[in-house]
Amino acid sequence: MPMDGLTLSFITQELSEALVGGRVDKIAQPERDELNILVRNHGRNQLLLLSASAGCARAHITQEKKVSPLEPPMLCMLLRKHISGGRVRAVRQINGDRILEIEFEHLDELGDSARKTLICEFMGRHSNLIFVDAQGRILECARRVTENMSSVREVLPGLRYERPPEHGKTPFDAPEEDIIRALEGASGPLHKAIAAAISGLSVQTARELAFRAAGNEDAHTQEVDMRAVSAAVARALQEVQSQMEPALLLGADGEPVDVVAFRYESRSALRAERFATISEAMDAFYRARDLADRVKQKSAALHRVLKNNIERCERKLALQQEALLGSERMEEYRIKGELLTASLHLARRGMKSVTIPNYYEEGTPDLEVQLDEKLSPGQNAQRYFKLYQKARSAKRLAAEQVEKTTEELNYLEGQMLNLSACEEESELAELREELEKYGYVRKNHNRRQMKKLEPSKPMRFDSPTGIPILVGKNNLQNDKLTFTAEPNEWWLHAKDMPGSHVIVASDHPDEETLHMAARLAARYSKGASAGKVPVDMTRRRYVKKPSGAKPGFVIYTNQTTVLAEPWEG
Repeated sequence: MPMDGLTLSFITQELSEALVGGRVDKIAQPERDELNILVRNHGRNQLLLLSASAGCARAHITQEKKVSPLEPPMLCMLLRKHISGGRVRAVRQINGDRILEIEFEHLDELGDSARKTLICEFMGRHSNLIFVDAQGRILECARRVTENMSSVREVLPGLRYERPPEHGKTPFDAPEEDIIRALEGASGPLHKAIAAAISGLSVQTARELAFRAAGNEDAHTQEVDMRAVSAAVARALQEVQSQMEPALLLGADGEPVDVVAFRYESRSALRAERFATISEAMDAFYRARDLADRVKQKSAALHRVLKNNIERCERKLALQQEALLGSERMEEYRIKGELLTASLHLARRGMKSVTIPNYYEEGTPDLEVQLDEKLSPGQNAQRYFKLYQKARSAKRLAAEQVEKTTEELNYLEGQMLNLSACEEESELAELREELEKYGYVRKNHNRRQMKKLEPSKPMRFDSPTGIPILVGKNNLQNDKLTFTAEPNEWWLHAKDMPGSHVIVASDHPDEETLHMAARLAARYSKGASAGKVPVDMTRRRYVKKPSGAKPGFVIYTNQTTVLAEPWEG
């Protein structure tokens, strides 16, 4: 929901009731463009959030407390100096536009009553928080605007505050005749005509008014009776101003897609979750969005780490496999050494090669053996035996390295799979902690102590017969899930590939439940994009963890393997 003038009118009324007369107790500036002001009023604390962020400029009461920087910005320090302990005198909207003024009354250095105003401009990327004195002189602002940045107005400490230029539109709360007159002669799409003629309306709100007035949010002015539609727009404006119904609009997946201050008939297909106040609705929406943004940001950082390490392992594995293939000549060296030893009489020092019978092949065909002309025949034979020993050692080492690198690659691919399932900060924190432990991510010893997150929980599904099926989202969950399960419960895992541990919480599950569990194990595995995935299942008591193994790594016996289609439910 854009913070348009109509929405701000609802918020202004709500904030006025909650804050006017209250005492300012605390002020914080957790972000460069965000303020938190704690106001004590009506016997309770109200935490006011003011944001000038380009993508989500807004004002509302919040329950979310952010961590503030150790050194507060200048705006925060000046607000603390001037209005801490003061009272909120007024909360008002300016001319139905996207400007909110919060006036404070406090005692100055001489003990006299003084007033200061915090002006919040919600103008998209031009949003700002501006602190002015009683004479309108700017004391500080969240964003300083110089003449090089804007030819319209400067916003700098010491200058007199000037409001953004008005565009001569008709206010949304104007009388019906004024609304009708404003829309006379309009052309083009109806919603664009409404947004262009009436102030304080976002395109989204204008679309809703077009829908209510003409029955189609994409209606065109040439297709309707503009006199009748203009009157309908005026009536619709009056309706929405008296129909505050704060709600979250939810998508098909149940996740919030928008927050609205009144009922949107044009979006009736979306399920609405109602709230008592706009602040509660906005707080819930931005909490979910901030969480999604934080998860996305942190997930992207871990994705880069895993991707880089996977590519490193793949390059290393290719070189090691090449070395392993090169060591296959060791048998050739041994045979040449033995044949040369048996035919020393045919060679002499100074020869570059010698042809000798190959007793290892039927018919003893001739075999040409290359010689070092500086060495005697016996020394040449010993040279081949040394090459054989060297190749054998290289093969053993290369095989060990290939096994070790393959194990690391499987681990990293498993972590990439775990990362794709992360939906909560706690899940990302657990994954990062494990990557830090094994040296893939550097520990940040300078970061401030954050609040301890609740341990993440595995996914739970219920089979058609009501039996719980639990699926781990990361290695720590996999370990805990597996080794806290009862010995006779069923354990499943995609065969020979990274994937989640799956537990069927029953010692006698029906076939339908086991089939669903196998499909879930296939879904949450590296083979999820395949049509069929081999899945191993066994009793939990047959699953063991080797001493010193990394989280999530187990060995198991007594398994049955089935082919399962990845779950799509």
